[in-house]
Amino acid sequence: MKQFFSGRVRIILIVAVLLAASLAILGNALGMNLPTMVTQAVIAPIKYGATALTDQAERWYSYTFRYEALAAENEALREQISLMEDEARRADSVTRENERLREFLELKKTHETFETVDAYIIGWSSTDWTNTMTINRGTEAGIDVGMCAITANGQVVGLVTDAGPNYATVKTVLDSTLEISCIIASSGYNGMCKGGYFYKDINHLKLDYLPSSAVIRNKDQVVTSGSTVYPRNLIVGYVVDAGFDDTGVAKYAVLEPAADIASLEQIFILTNYTTE
Repeated sequence: MKQFFSGRVRIILIVAVLLAASLAILGNALGMNLPTMVTQAVIAPIKYGATALTDQAERWYSYTFRYEALAAENEALREQISLMEDEARRADSVTRENERLREFLELKKTHETFETVDAYIIGWSSTDWTNTMTINRGTEAGIDVGMCAITANGQVVGLVTDAGPNYATVKTVLDSTLEISCIIASSGYNGMCKGGYFYKDINHLKLDYLPSSAVIRNKDQVVTSGSTVYPRNLIVGYVVDAGFDDTGVAKYAVLEPAADIASLEQIFILTNYTTE
């Protein structure tokens, strides 16, 4: 027995006694007994871990809630912006339409006999040699093949070549198969105007069969000479160049169309008029 309490065992007993005494003193100072202190020592790390997990869960919930709230707010703002953009587009469209109608009223003052049907362009077809558009009005609105199409301020757009109950096809002045009898307004020289790919690009017209002696000036206005299809003095285009044809005995003029064909939204079909 004496051997057993010697050495390491004695040291352990001494440490245990000292530790017990220290805990007893600390317990008295803190007002807690020894079992309570042991329990607190064991539970403290568990409470700390639980508190940390709770805090993390609260932060995650808060983040998730804020994320969902921000996502909902973002979606609402997107819808609001989309509605505002739609309203702006409609307002712009109405403004342009009102401007065209004002221009057409001015045209009516000088062409009181014009009877027209307005139509919107709903389709295009264009190649190097052909250029047509489809409009949203047809025979039910009084439109028929052979009627002239113009802009709100009297610029020639083309000719109706096909018509159904609620649509029509218009061959534009840029089409190589459409020919219009025209004159140079300032000089009275007559020629035949048509489109087609022949000069730099397909967006110009050519006025053929002008006299070799014709004096042709840049920006000269070219208008219709008048027929059963095209009333007199509708604006066709403006001279941007001129030259002699292959024979050398006649001149031609290159024209920029008066109507900006590619940007048109609405046109007017001339259903009836009185020759002036």
